[in-house]
Amino acid sequence: MSETFRYIIRIAGTDLRGSEKLAFALDSIEGVSIRTAYAAIKLAKLDPEMRTGYLSDSQAKELERIIQDLSKIGIPSWLLNRRKDIATGKDIHLIGPDLKLATRMDIERMKATKSWKGIRHALGLKTRGQHTRTTGRTGQTVGVSKKKARAAK
Repeated sequence: MSETFRYIIRIAGTDLRGSEKLAFALDSIEGVSIRTAYAAIKLAKLDPEMRTGYLSDSQAKELERIIQDLSKIGIPSWLLNRRKDIATGKDIHLIGPDLKLATRMDIERMKATKSWKGIRHALGLKTRGQHTRTTGRTGQTVGVSKKKARAAK
């Protein structure tokens, strides 16, 4: 490999492996999926098949700028991860710790309003309608117990 190859590149606060293809490396950023990564690469006019280690500093900065401003650049709203945000009412795209904080705040809001999902979150149960009779059990094992074998006389 040439001198311009780097094994680790930092984009959007995440260390990316230089040996991976660009789209799959961007997928390791929290809040960026493969589809979002391909859209960002296309906007940056880069080759999605290139290895991440061959990105120049200017290309990496441009890619980071695009990823952080996805909602302002012209990406379709269905590709964004926070449509009709409760606080602003706008379609936005969050990445990294901002996404985790927003998710935590959403769960706390559901708990405070005592919605069905909030109650399920508070109790530590499944929230999306799954059956819970046999799966999702935590704690001590409950079920059929065997009787002790009698000693032969």
